[in-house]
Amino acid sequence: MGRYTGIMLFLLIFSSLSQAQNNCDVLIKNGKIIDGTGNSWYYGDIAVRQGKILATGRNLPYTAAKTIHAEGLIVAPGFIDVHTHIEGDDAKNPTADNFIYDGVTTVIAGNCGSSNVDIGGYLKWVDSFRLSVNVASLIGHNEVRKMVMGRANRDATPDEMKQMEGLVEAAMKGGAVGLSTGLIYIPGTYTKTPEIVALAKVASKYNGIYASHMRNEGDKVAEAIHEAITIGREADIPVQISHFKLSGQQNWGRSRKTVAMIEKARAEGLDVTIDQYPYTASSTSISTLLPDEILADGQDSIKARLQRPEVRKYATDRMLKRLKQRKLKHFSYAVVAYYRPDTSYNGKSIEEINLMKGRKHKAREEAQTIMDITMNGGASGVFHGMGEEDVKRIMRYPFNMFASDASIRIFNEGVPHPRGYGTNARVLGKYVREEKVISLEEAVRRMTSLPAQKFQLKDRGLLKEGMAADIVIFDEKTVTDKATFQHPHQYAKGFHYVLVNGVVTIDNEKHNGVRAGKALYGPAAKN
Repeated sequence: MGRYTGIMLFLLIFSSLSQAQNNCDVLIKNGKIIDGTGNSWYYGDIAVRQGKILATGRNLPYTAAKTIHAEGLIVAPGFIDVHTHIEGDDAKNPTADNFIYDGVTTVIAGNCGSSNVDIGGYLKWVDSFRLSVNVASLIGHNEVRKMVMGRANRDATPDEMKQMEGLVEAAMKGGAVGLSTGLIYIPGTYTKTPEIVALAKVASKYNGIYASHMRNEGDKVAEAIHEAITIGREADIPVQISHFKLSGQQNWGRSRKTVAMIEKARAEGLDVTIDQYPYTASSTSISTLLPDEILADGQDSIKARLQRPEVRKYATDRMLKRLKQRKLKHFSYAVVAYYRPDTSYNGKSIEEINLMKGRKHKAREEAQTIMDITMNGGASGVFHGMGEEDVKRIMRYPFNMFASDASIRIFNEGVPHPRGYGTNARVLGKYVREEKVISLEEAVRRMTSLPAQKFQLKDRGLLKEGMAADIVIFDEKTVTDKATFQHPHQYAKGFHYVLVNGVVTIDNEKHNGVRAGKALYGPAAKN
């Protein structure tokens, strides 16, 4: 090789290397960047390579396979939904359209005490099956207890406690981010505080958190908050209180007291945070209207109890007492979302269903309708009864995240709560742009870096070099939730692009079917 040829070859190699270094997979140009810290926006570019953020800044010197011109649009970290119930629906609809169209790139599963027990196995399945969103999971106390004790209404024996502690330990080692409880659900409602403390100590040992659907969100909400804080203190574990709210008209305005309880706990040095969905209705099983003790030991036992006249009278009296406490004359606030035996019930209130069945227009008759639905396998429901001023007051609390409390929706199935389609868009449109309850930068922080910090998703939640390239690009002037209680199956609007692990998934406002999500493991995992 001659000297001239060698120089030319060197220059060619050097040029190729330089060009490769200046290439990226996706280049987002001239966006209004809100980086997730809560700091003010700035104009700039973001370069993405191999699933990571390669660089941020102005006039980045990169060329890309795909360039997104983000002029006039907000560029933010992908949103993290800290409270979801995707299990089961993940396989039915792996593209998770309702989340992706709402800017969500990561979901936390396993909430309210309900999860897969084998978290390690579940996360491996997520990695092999692939969804359009990333998935982390808590280990659910109710499932752990059911595996060891069934739906028994009693305390655990020492041997049963040892078995449950072993299951929680295995889950944490398998990648769980913490322990969850659902203390209004069977069998969680039968559990006393010391049992939860013992299991939370196991999660704490492996650097997890304690997330709780508290024992009460209505008349006894203060006692329930106190219990959650006590568990955090005694188990030495960070606490996340799920879907923080006040249920029942008689409790409207009490958010002044409940938010103050969280502030006081934090002032005492306890790591307590909350999450919220931005609606005045909740959603859970219609069976929760019944007294807890009737729901023990499985469907056959429930059905047998409700066939006894004395039990039906007892349940009716209890339900009517609760209705009176709500200052209501009918069960109009409870609406069936999905009832498998008769889908004509979907979208109708218990009051309406009772009349449809030809029964008298009395609350006592409506209680019979509730028991009939429960005997036939139950139904999911939407429950109206929260105050808008409480929603706003809770929203203003700075250590409060936004969460849908939703599954992966199967489009046009039932009449579910609209929060499954529009939680983040509703915050950004209604409460940021229109009502100015919080600023745009603050809303983004609550959707990104705050949940990433709480759930220890160390490479998510911020737009900075080296972080995973989960990115949303939306129009702050048009972003809006379209889903309503009457017509919930409508995707949010205004999200022009969504990247998951550096892969464009929403492209020019259309889901392209890409499934680039992966499992996110907790701090104790050996994955």
